[in-house]
Amino acid sequence: MSPPFKTEALRAYLKNLGLLTNSLEIHSLVGGQSNPTYKITSGNNHFVLRKKPSGKLLPSAHAIDREYRVMQALAQTQVPVPKMLAFCEDDSIVGTPFYLMSFLDGRVFNDQSLPQLNPSERHAIYQDMNRVIAAIHSVDYKAIGLENFGKPGNYFSRQVGRWSRQVQDSTIPIPEALIKLIEWLPNHIPADDETTLVHGDFRLDNLVFDATENRVIGVLDWELSTLGHPMADFSYQCMAWRIPPSLWRGIGGLNLTELGIPSEQEYIEWYELHTGRKASTHWNFYMAYNFFRIAAILHGVAQRAVDGNASASDAAENGQKAGQLAEIGLSCVGIS
Repeated sequence: MSPPFKTEALRAYLKNLGLLTNSLEIHSLVGGQSNPTYKITSGNNHFVLRKKPSGKLLPSAHAIDREYRVMQALAQTQVPVPKMLAFCEDDSIVGTPFYLMSFLDGRVFNDQSLPQLNPSERHAIYQDMNRVIAAIHSVDYKAIGLENFGKPGNYFSRQVGRWSRQVQDSTIPIPEALIKLIEWLPNHIPADDETTLVHGDFRLDNLVFDATENRVIGVLDWELSTLGHPMADFSYQCMAWRIPPSLWRGIGGLNLTELGIPSEQEYIEWYELHTGRKASTHWNFYMAYNFFRIAAILHGVAQRAVDGNASASDAAENGQKAGQLAEIGLSCVGIS
């Protein structure tokens, strides 16, 4: 399938960068579909082009400049990221701004139960995921030039307020469990506050693992990255332990011991050892917050489906999951 842009200008651009031989092949990559992503092959050169979508966009959406900036800044840290090659704001080349980065030839896993691996391999995969998210939260963001990458402090309060307003502005019925979370969360925000770099969407399928070793060689999809509370970022990933595969992509209810996958508590303890943080102190709040956030997002998906402008074909189905996920959030804090 040919790309939805002409290649003549891109050929000239790549030649100017010294990345083009005589041949040029372009293939769409699965994943990262918020921003169209392509593998570019020219002779022995393999790299990735990631661009803004075409058409009218929300002002803060599809911020590929932020993705490029954060990955470029992380190049000299312990966080594995692809090498950034170029950023281009010229719309005339592929229709919208884009950036180029190295292609990571490794493995991407979508099923968090990792059915294709054996128990010891699964254990190693989860250990390295934990190492990497701890590394993200250990970065001195000021030292690498990301001091103004977001607003420091008061993260939970700002996020709860933002998502609550979006839900309350909707015209479709709000699930009862989501209403209860909107009422409960503002009164239970932990007093301790901390700011680190956060990925915003850290999960298994946004990681590239080495082709043979069970270690992360690249963290992708930094579109939602900002400065925020590390516990919001870490507990977001840990929702997987509470979500059954029948509801959404999770490992809730599976025999983790048999699979070789750590329990939620063990995974938390690994993170505490890596970072020195006491993640478990307000754990129930962190989990309730993230189930509230994902439920609010899916409620918005349902609203767009009703309005007739949802982008995903399964928007209505995903929207229906908002209430079920909010109920899990309530169970985290003992509310029925």
